[in-house]
Amino acid sequence: MKGIYFLIPPETHPLDIIGPAQLFYECKEFGADIDLYFVSSTMDDEVVSTIGLGFSRLTSYKSFELTTEDILIVPGIKFSLLNNASFKKESHEFYNWLKRQYDKGATVVSVCTGAFILADAGLLKGKKATTHWKTFDLFEKKFPETELLKNRLFVENERIYTSAGMLSGIDLCLYLVEKEYGIKFAIEVAKEVVMYLRRGDSDPQLSIFLQYRNHLDARIHDAQDYISKNLEQAVTIEDIAEAVNMSGRNLTRLFKKTTGITIGDYQTKLRVEQSVHLLAEGYTKEYVAEKCGLKSTNQLRTLLKRYQDVIPVNSSV
Repeated sequence: MKGIYFLIPPETHPLDIIGPAQLFYECKEFGADIDLYFVSSTMDDEVVSTIGLGFSRLTSYKSFELTTEDILIVPGIKFSLLNNASFKKESHEFYNWLKRQYDKGATVVSVCTGAFILADAGLLKGKKATTHWKTFDLFEKKFPETELLKNRLFVENERIYTSAGMLSGIDLCLYLVEKEYGIKFAIEVAKEVVMYLRRGDSDPQLSIFLQYRNHLDARIHDAQDYISKNLEQAVTIEDIAEAVNMSGRNLTRLFKKTTGITIGDYQTKLRVEQSVHLLAEGYTKEYVAEKCGLKSTNQLRTLLKRYQDVIPVNSSV
């Protein structure tokens, strides 16, 4: 059984915990073999959050030793504690415990300024990370041996994940769900919690967003919104460029630089994801082909054969 451990330090931000906890709770409701644990970073069984909301019936971190199956979620804390020498000194034993859990094979995830806790524990030295934009300068000053990525919603290292804020932390956790349980399972969880964060209303739920919208460039997000909302149409690069007030050449260059793929490849992948989603919902092949801007069911079949690894078992055509 996989354990999902939610760390609750003093002066934490409640949504950094509650959002991911709700997501993993829904995973359990859908049949995932997991247990949820709420862990104090001190010896206390009660902790008060930044907004005055208290967490009680917590278990001290000293009671747990994690395994390679486990995930530890580390939330952000009050800004004044990030550079507080006394807080760091008082947390010394906890930092040692945190590093030991990672060394033993546990996956560690930070939300928002939780990246500071990971860095203070020595987990981000020589690695890439992100955190809340308001703390970029302080993070770079405190941890010069960590490469801070400022245009990312979340950053993946080997079993260490950092995210930019409370909402991107939820997206990151959904990404972990998809990696562990697959697209179809993650779609069901996303639907249950109505996750449409940083998406247009026509965007597919999962991989395309998580793989190619993990950036903060507003112009490219606008272009991606336009593409997804016009998936049924044969839109050109010039159409997209006009919609976002850019030249076609500049859009093509910036899109590839920001997302890592071309506009054409992005459109194709969107159609695949949308097809998978609609087929999983039980729509006919004819309807799916039309809604995804394809000329026929044969074209749909050919497209999906190129991406068989993302097709749910009951959605083959």
